[in-house]
Amino acid sequence: MERLQKIIARAGICSRRAAEKLIVGGRVRVDGKLVTEIGFQAEWPGQDIEVDGKKLVAPEKPIYVIVNKPVGYISTASDDRGRKTVLDLVSSVKERIYPVGRLDYDTEGLLLLTNDGELMNGLLHPRQEVKKTYIAMVEGELTGEKLGALRNGINLSDGKTAPAQVLLLPRSKPPLYEVRVTIHEGRNRQIRRMFESVGCRVVSLRRVRFATLSLKGLECGAKRFLMEDEVKKLYEIAGLNNE
Repeated sequence: MERLQKIIARAGICSRRAAEKLIVGGRVRVDGKLVTEIGFQAEWPGQDIEVDGKKLVAPEKPIYVIVNKPVGYISTASDDRGRKTVLDLVSSVKERIYPVGRLDYDTEGLLLLTNDGELMNGLLHPRQEVKKTYIAMVEGELTGEKLGALRNGINLSDGKTAPAQVLLLPRSKPPLYEVRVTIHEGRNRQIRRMFESVGCRVVSLRRVRFATLSLKGLECGAKRFLMEDEVKKLYEIAGLNNE
């Protein structure tokens, strides 16, 4: 038996906190009976649980995979323009898995895919501030003043960015600079836009870390399944370990 809100989150419907609101709002039934008590416990699979009249479908075996996405793949399950997707890189995985967040078409690097809806929701929630680290090859005049501006936050069309960790790497050879950038936001093309705002152009961009995961030993286009301890650490980062 486990709490109803946890079951709903485990089914990938929404986060646990959002599930609590569904329960209190009278939108959840167990074995046909309306349940509005937060502490209500149920067994699933085993009992029929409905949210807004739709029965929860038992999840498949949880799968956790990371891929080293090459340039030229999109981070969606399908594409109406016929472009290659990250699911093409994990075609041997029979379970339905989905990317946690996105990498741009022209960005390569680490991408996590899973069918664990609860973990996905937790890692993507802004309050968790999950860190993502990129290596950017940047063209232009990258001064100390510009680096400081990037670290403190940049005013973009959708608001000011949060402070970032920005480190100029010693391999830089002006006018090309190699820069390590760590952010916790997930705005569209954020790093490219940040550098554009200080008059520089990102020539290439690669994500090398996501939360506690890294690309170590993973060649471009390759995949690997996560170890149990890696999944446990992700749950802790997502704020799910004690809930």
